[in-house]
Amino acid sequence: MKLALPAPMKPSPTPVFGVLLVALLVATLSASLNGALTIPWHELPRLLFSPLQASDELAYKVFMDIRLPRVLFSCLNGAALAIAGVTMQALFRNPLAEPGLVGISSGAALGAVLAIVLSSGGFFLTSGAAFIGGLAATLLAYHMGRRFPGISGLLLAGIAINTIAGSAIGLLTTLANDNQLRDLTFWSMGSLAGGTWTTLGLLTPPVLCLTLYLCRQWRLMNALLLGEREAAHLGFQLATVRKRLILATALLVGPLVATTGGIGFIGLVVPHLMRLVLGANHRYLLPASALAGALLLTLADLLARILIAPAELPIGLVTSLLGGPFFFWMLARIQTNRI
Repeated sequence: MKLALPAPMKPSPTPVFGVLLVALLVATLSASLNGALTIPWHELPRLLFSPLQASDELAYKVFMDIRLPRVLFSCLNGAALAIAGVTMQALFRNPLAEPGLVGISSGAALGAVLAIVLSSGGFFLTSGAAFIGGLAATLLAYHMGRRFPGISGLLLAGIAINTIAGSAIGLLTTLANDNQLRDLTFWSMGSLAGGTWTTLGLLTPPVLCLTLYLCRQWRLMNALLLGEREAAHLGFQLATVRKRLILATALLVGPLVATTGGIGFIGLVVPHLMRLVLGANHRYLLPASALAGALLLTLADLLARILIAPAELPIGLVTSLLGGPFFFWMLARIQTNRI
């Protein structure tokens, strides 16, 4: 007779949130001070509270005009991508789901490529075209997917859109000149260089509103984990709530992907890590993933800026190098659990 082992106890959410907050604060300050120009830690109080007494005017300008908005932008992006990842994983009931599954990322990439190849390009034109492309791809995936019962139709439509968008991007790439190819390459690898105070002012209000909205849907996401039939028995109108979650995710991720380019694995890795720590209760999983996503992307951006300083690695390469091995570990772990 075998004795059943008790399930491992999950830690209380309070200390986990405390650790994440402290780590995020330290990472934010460290990322703001380090880079091609290193600012000593003892200068931080004067830079924050007494800028007129700062000993180095160049350091103050780098800190206030370049580093700080970029670091805050990385926190905003990381939190939003992680929240979107949690939402997609709850919607598909699959820990390997991520925001690009329904065509958001590929649609945004196609919009950006169209703007770069067929027009004069530019930051705002490329970002606007990418946002329109991501939103259009998501709406098309939903329109085609709702013809099938459950969530499988949406998944198949997303796969088809990703394939078509990838083919169109390849075709447009063959038509691009050398300068356009360079712009395409750097956009596809991702960058947080667009993180300015202006960008933050435009994106922070809608991103925070959508993030708070999705965090308030934790009861719905918990019900979806039980299955669609069980969620319907609990009183949720699945067709309506599915549409709301998909649209909110597209509106959350679309503008950020349009501004930063391709930043992968944050929406995949972070929710799974927090699920291992806190469990599957979305009441705690959503805010914890937001903090962890902000922390991970801030650290990745710091690495991108200091590894080959004064040059800079594309942030998408860093997140892929970190997330790729973790993705393989996830696949191996899931297969082992099934065996």
